[in-house]
Amino acid sequence: MKKYLIFCLIFFFNLNAHSSSNQKIINHLENINSLKFKFTQRIDNNNIEKGECIILYPKRIFCEYHDIYNKILVSNGKSLVINSDKIKNYYRYPLDKTPLNFILDKNFLISKMNEAENDTNYPFYYVLNFEYENNLIKVFFDKESLNLMGWETKDIYQNLIQTFLSDIKINIDVQEKIFSIQKYIN
Repeated sequence: MKKYLIFCLIFFFNLNAHSSSNQKIINHLENINSLKFKFTQRIDNNNIEKGECIILYPKRIFCEYHDIYNKILVSNGKSLVINSDKIKNYYRYPLDKTPLNFILDKNFLISKMNEAENDTNYPFYYVLNFEYENNLIKVFFDKESLNLMGWETKDIYQNLIQTFLSDIKINIDVQEKIFSIQKYIN
C-alpha cells in the first residue's frame, strides 16, 4: 500500500509540475505578437543552413538565409514561397500542407499545450511533443525565459528538419509588406 501511495504522490507532483510549466509557457506565448531571431537549421543531419527570420502571428514568416544563393522563405499566412538564386523558378506551397502551419499559429500551439507530452530527455528545454494530421512535431521552449527556442518536424519530402533559434527579440515592430509573396515570385 505504501508503494502505491508513493507512486501516486510522485505521479501527482510530476503531473502538477508539467501543467505548471505548460501554463507558464501559455501565458508567455499569449503576450507575443512578433519575433525576430537568428536560426540554425539542420536537415537530416547532413545540411546546415543559417539565417534570420521574422514571425508575425498568426502564420506569417519571412526568412533570409545566409548562403551564396540568397534563399528567401516567406509566408503570407496562406501560402509559403521559397525562392533563391540557385533555382530558376520559385516553389510555392499551401501553408496548411506544411508543418510550419502549426509552428506559426500560436493559438494552435496554446491549444495543444495541455495535451502535449513534455519530453524529459532535454535538460535545458521544455520539449512538447504532439501529433497533428500524422505530423510529429517537437517544439522547444527555454526553461528560464520560456521563449520559443526551436522545433523539429519533417518537410514535405519527409526530411527531418531541426531548427534552433538564437538572439530572440520579442514584440518588435514589423512592416507587413515583407510578407507579400508577390515580391519573391520570379
